[in-house]
Amino acid sequence: MLTFVDWNPDPTIFEIFGFPVRWYGLCFAMAFLAGFQVLSYIFKKEGRPTEQADHLLIYAMVATVIGARAGHYFFYEFPLLQSDPVRFFTQMIIPPYSGLASHGAGIGLFTAFYLYSRKYPGQSYLYVTDRVVPTVALGGFFIRMGNLMNSEIVGKPTDLPWGFKFYRDTEFNAMSNAEVLARHPSQLYEALSCLVLFFVIMWYWSKKKEKTPEGVITGWFMIVLFGLRFMYEFLKENQSEFENTMTLNMGQILSIPAMLFGLAVLLYSKKQHSTH
Repeated sequence: MLTFVDWNPDPTIFEIFGFPVRWYGLCFAMAFLAGFQVLSYIFKKEGRPTEQADHLLIYAMVATVIGARAGHYFFYEFPLLQSDPVRFFTQMIIPPYSGLASHGAGIGLFTAFYLYSRKYPGQSYLYVTDRVVPTVALGGFFIRMGNLMNSEIVGKPTDLPWGFKFYRDTEFNAMSNAEVLARHPSQLYEALSCLVLFFVIMWYWSKKKEKTPEGVITGWFMIVLFGLRFMYEFLKENQSEFENTMTLNMGQILSIPAMLFGLAVLLYSKKQHSTH
């Protein structure tokens, strides 16, 4: 019978001329590469120029980095803004970038999709988001696997047999390996959920894309993804100390408007469909 998983991977895969190649960086790159292949496939199947997928990828890359970085600081480092604004903005802008927030990335991405839809006539905002959300789900899988390889965003202690002992996590574990507690592999929970969501969306799109009103895929994606995120947060350690005094942590608070946005999109889609 499985008695916990000893998890101690080196975050660095190898070095090239002294420059470390890390698992998280590789997973981050794979998120965009795999997403681009999926988006190109979708555009090709729908008779759209695949060059537009190139342009959309650029929008997505810039928006992800800016949104995730700004989101981390405004959502999780806000006390620093109040105490030392200069240091707050300096750390947010100047590398190395050690903090990224998925909710911030989401805000950046959906803003970028709006700007993209305005530039390319014939593609409504919800048409674009419906085609892109499966790549976002796939990207979420790779990013959370990167978190797993970094032994970060760990779960709370558990006695379940699939608990992970994160030996490289020094924030919540004692320095002695003998005192390391088994924890929920929350990164793996989210990664697998994103992967399943990706396949479900792709199946639905392949079978019913002609009959599905614009916004339905986006709406359900937001509700399911952030609904799961809300639940998984109960199994995760807080990311910032100020969250310890909160009933709901920051991840849960930010997931609520995301789910409401998804619900609003569904209602809007239903209203638009009923008038045609």
